Amino acid sequence: MERRLFALDHNFPEPIVLAIAKAIPAAELVPVRAIGPELAELEDWELLARLHRDERTWDGLITNDVAMLSQPKEMTALSQTRLTLVVARGEGSNPIRAAGVLLCHLNHICRHTTHERAQIWDLRVKQKNAEEPRAFLERIAEKTGTTPEELVRVNRLDAKLLGERRHS
Repeated sequence: MERRLFALDHNFPEPIVLAIAKAIPAAELVPVRAIGPELAELEDWELLARLHRDERTWDGLITNDVAMLSQPKEMTALSQTRLTLVVARGEGSNPIRAAGVLLCHLNHICRHTTHERAQIWDLRVKQKNAEEPRAFLERIAEKTGTTPEELVRVNRLDAKLLGERRHS
């Protein structure tokens, strides 16, 4: 797989993203300020145009600025440059969560990024409630043609094996 080159917008916690991104060989993430200090001051559409004109072949921009998605100038510039825009939303504008959701999806994004057309990857963090083991036992029982009660009977741990509970 071709290694992808993404500019990392100034609103990401660089030390965290760059440290973990080393483990993702599919992408090179370069902070916008490292490309050129003046780039951090540009409007988003101007940044896209500058990345498009740069001597390096940029695949796209990674940001947690959700507002870009509702800006006609930015969306037009994105279409014209055929860059990939990755918007990693952190729940409650949390940059740590945004970095986490980005790193979860980055390999997949790199595999599907192309210079033929612009793309937007709108990534979100979704909180969910815990599930009870019973729901999984029901699924296993359905697949294996038995009942949850039978699965528990066959797989129940001996009281001696469990021992005494150490904390309450």
